[in-house]
Amino acid sequence: MIVDDHPVVRDGLRGIFDHVADIEVVAEASDGLEALAMVRRARPHVVLMDLRMPGLDGVGAIQRLRVDHPDIKVIVLTTYDTDADVTRAMATGVAGYLLKDVPREELHRAVRTAAAGGAVLAPSIASALISRPPTQGPSPRELAVLRLVAQGSANKEIARALLISETTVKTHLKHVFAKLGVDSRAAAVASAMERGLL
Repeated sequence: MIVDDHPVVRDGLRGIFDHVADIEVVAEASDGLEALAMVRRARPHVVLMDLRMPGLDGVGAIQRLRVDHPDIKVIVLTTYDTDADVTRAMATGVAGYLLKDVPREELHRAVRTAAAGGAVLAPSIASALISRPPTQGPSPRELAVLRLVAQGSANKEIARALLISETTVKTHLKHVFAKLGVDSRAAAVASAMERGLL
């Protein structure tokens, strides 16, 4: 199944698989919500998922798929290769992460590999992950701040509860974002929950 908000991209991807004997495109969707509805009917073995789409984005859709259809393999197929995008997607347990400039033969091979239970990564993503220095997780104090964020507390309330300044709260959150590879409070909470930190 192909999930992408651009019709031209979906048409192009369908064309890439048109004459491949062992791969059939059984469904297409233009966003995460449509994908979730479609997957129940089409029951694909592999989903090619874009990351940034209106409504429910790729990561949100993948998280729901992992709960409702854990047997379906998901390959992220996107133009985005930032650390935050890669980290958020990889944390969902995807079978692969490819960029849209992937040659068609490699895309065919990736779908077959994912369907067989293997994993696939774009070479540039693999290199970045391997060369990335190991990062330590959030400190106990940073996790205390994040727990209060998860409860909906504003910076002022967190500062009051932990007897620290708002500036210190912001510094802790900046460190948490960097360590988890995210760029927002909501993403930090989601990532920490997925990693069992909260």
